[in-house]
Amino acid sequence: MDGGRGEGIGMKRRKKAGAVVLAVMLALMPARVLGGGADAVAGEIEVTARAAVAMEAETGRVLYEKNADEVLPMASTTKIMTALVVLENAELDDRVEIDGRMAGIEGSSMNLDAGEELTVEQLLYGLMLRSGNDAAVALAIHVAGSVEGFAEKMNAKAAEMGLMHTHFCNPHGLPAQGHETTARELARIAAEAWKHEEFRRIVGTKSVTVPWKGRDYDRAMKNKNKLLTLLPGGNGIKTGYTKAAGRCLVGGAERGGMQLITVVLNAPDMWNDTIRIMEEEFAQVRKEQVVQAGEICASVPLAWGGEMPAAAAESFFSSAQSSRQFSQASRQFMAAA
Repeated sequence: MDGGRGEGIGMKRRKKAGAVVLAVMLALMPARVLGGGADAVAGEIEVTARAAVAMEAETGRVLYEKNADEVLPMASTTKIMTALVVLENAELDDRVEIDGRMAGIEGSSMNLDAGEELTVEQLLYGLMLRSGNDAAVALAIHVAGSVEGFAEKMNAKAAEMGLMHTHFCNPHGLPAQGHETTARELARIAAEAWKHEEFRRIVGTKSVTVPWKGRDYDRAMKNKNKLLTLLPGGNGIKTGYTKAAGRCLVGGAERGGMQLITVVLNAPDMWNDTIRIMEEEFAQVRKEQVVQAGEICASVPLAWGGEMPAAAAESFFSSAQSSRQFSQASRQFMAAA
């Protein structure tokens, strides 16, 4: 056999073996470890919500869930995806001329007037702080030419993310047949939007003023999200309500370097539900580095003899308890290999 070819085959085998062992070790890591209690991923936290989820934003790890995959309407929390699609398809300083299609939309509003001109950034503030349905329509038309065209972009983004139970009919969340998602998938949308610094800045703003053409005063818009003041570390994200969807809230908070995202759908007591979930999860889970990228975390036995060190392709974070369990799981796997 050609020496170079044999060496190449051996290297491929070693890489494959390393990938396999690391995948198995990661699979053995617990999704959540409680401090001295039983695993409570589902059901231990009592909430009024029909469906709920708590997710670590960076990793997408679900820490708590209740009916997380039940398909439900989501009201104005729809606007998280609206903002995400806008941020990916427009510039903040783009100018948008308001026309009759955008003004006078039913429901919550930033009171747009036909004939005025605002930036995409100003409209995003109206979208996320005041939950302006008129801002949603204005942004949709600016990006896609029509509400229907923008809904297609929203659904394309959902498909790109692998969301199987999410469908959008409009950019604002007013009731429409088939306009729906799940708590789990809505949390994933929020986590994706959270990657954008502009999104984080906007949803974390408590109040802002926006020019109002033809008036001698500006629009003063206050964020409807009470988590910014009620919850230590609260930093977002979006409220929602319709009669069909009930009270909905996607919450965000950061403590100790860990960003959590919660979703409660059809939640009569949405503020207390969210705070209860957040406080429980922050009390039970803290962010701690388990493996650093490039760190040797295992040795892979080779079929032709000897061992090959396996390094982590990226850094991994978990809680202090799961660090110990990760180490034990890796030793058990290597002993059985």
